[in-house]
Amino acid sequence: MSCPGTSIRIDDCSLWVVERGPEDGFPLIVLHGGPGLDHHEFADYLDPVCDEGVRLLLVDLRAQGRSEPTPSSTWTLERMAQDVIMLALALKLRRYAVLGHSYGAFVALQNAVDYPGQAVATVVSGGVASVRDLDGVTDALEAFEPVELREQVASSWERESSVTRPNEVERLLHDQMPFHFRDPRDPRIAEYERRSAGAVYAPEVLRHFATAEYGGIELEERLVEVTQPMLVLAGRHDRVCPAEASERMARLLPRAELHVFEESAHMTFVEEPERYLEVLRGFLARSR
Repeated sequence: MSCPGTSIRIDDCSLWVVERGPEDGFPLIVLHGGPGLDHHEFADYLDPVCDEGVRLLLVDLRAQGRSEPTPSSTWTLERMAQDVIMLALALKLRRYAVLGHSYGAFVALQNAVDYPGQAVATVVSGGVASVRDLDGVTDALEAFEPVELREQVASSWERESSVTRPNEVERLLHDQMPFHFRDPRDPRIAEYERRSAGAVYAPEVLRHFATAEYGGIELEERLVEVTQPMLVLAGRHDRVCPAEASERMARLLPRAELHVFEESAHMTFVEEPERYLEVLRGFLARSR
């Protein structure tokens, strides 16, 4: 779902931000996954929270989507976490929350660790605190059925490190999507692709992170430093960011709430949308 956006200047670049909801609503900065995607990942699935007085700020992370290109030396979790702070300053947000999904969850968690208490609350959706939590992906793929989809996903992963064109990224995502749903043939995959169409993909960013352990997140020992309320969301059948990693993360965070979606894999907000929104609404209401 495409909407008009605005280019917001931070320190060394401009970030593309799409706003939805009331202008005077409580700001929720939303960080997409990938790397190499943009705000279209969320389509309109989060829009119903706007009815509760929430102002969605859907951000294209640096060098991705319609955000300004930057040197690859700045493509780090630490710098993207700092971008959240700089964006809040540029928009003059006194109070706000942050939500990140998948790779965006890595950025949101890095932000919470590096800048504790700057956000009123943080939501980590489908993320991990340590790169070692991703070690089980290979085993999960070997057990993935049906075989033809297993081969499709494996082939797409191999192509990530050599992708050069935006349409190639789009094809990779299409090939990988069955792996991210509990049911690899879930009819909602096609619906999701339709609702999230229009993304501007960044093949160079995906290629960069495909050879760099997707940012090399390693924050488990620093989780005790986080001071704000945290909502940790996980899919019980997630083959990429396992629910066990989220459960351990929630135990280590001082002020965490955990919710595991029992009928979902990685795409929780698509697989159980009503429950996802219910949990998110409740957390934001308590935190703000």
